Amino acid sequence: MIKTESNAIEIKQMQQKMQDYFQTHWKLFLAEGIFLIILGIIAILVPHFFTVALVVSLGWILLFGGTFLIIRSLLFFRMPGFGLWLFMGILQFVIGFLFLAQPLQGILTLTMLMTLFFALEGVAKISFAVMMRPLAHWGFVLFSGLTALILALVVWMGWPGTAEWLLGLLFGINMFFGGWSLVNISLKYKDSH
Repeated sequence: MIKTESNAIEIKQMQQKMQDYFQTHWKLFLAEGIFLIILGIIAILVPHFFTVALVVSLGWILLFGGTFLIIRSLLFFRMPGFGLWLFMGILQFVIGFLFLAQPLQGILTLTMLMTLFFALEGVAKISFAVMMRPLAHWGFVLFSGLTALILALVVWMGWPGTAEWLLGLLFGINMFFGGWSLVNISLKYKDSH
């Protein structure tokens, strides 16, 4: 029973800290929410472009990151873990190159990874909403988490036929609802500051 009371006190303290952050930084949360809504709308309107842009951007990031890891590994070849650093660099470089050379295969791979991302994000947001529960507008975060779980299910069910455009569309929808929840929460705490 004492452990339960201790947990309840810790949760109340955490909720108070969260409320303080929302009250103090409501403008930042509002700006982030608006930015995510705008990006979400753009991704929904041109999902194929967003899908290809995601794969190509990630390809370049992995290619450059892998190149730097390889160079650093070769410069410090006596460093413990040299083989692992070199392996990680080569792996990043190869995956980045493949994403750039074969974007369709990269799209299929990323679509499956996004399915996992949406599922995990949904679980995390639902958990976060439960922790926020007594605070105002906690239901928006819960709704955003449920939306992410539904998006994961949609991706899984449409695989692989819709992968070319679905990734950008779902990413846009997820960004839109995430931004929407931040806007609603920040506007609630705007007046209490």
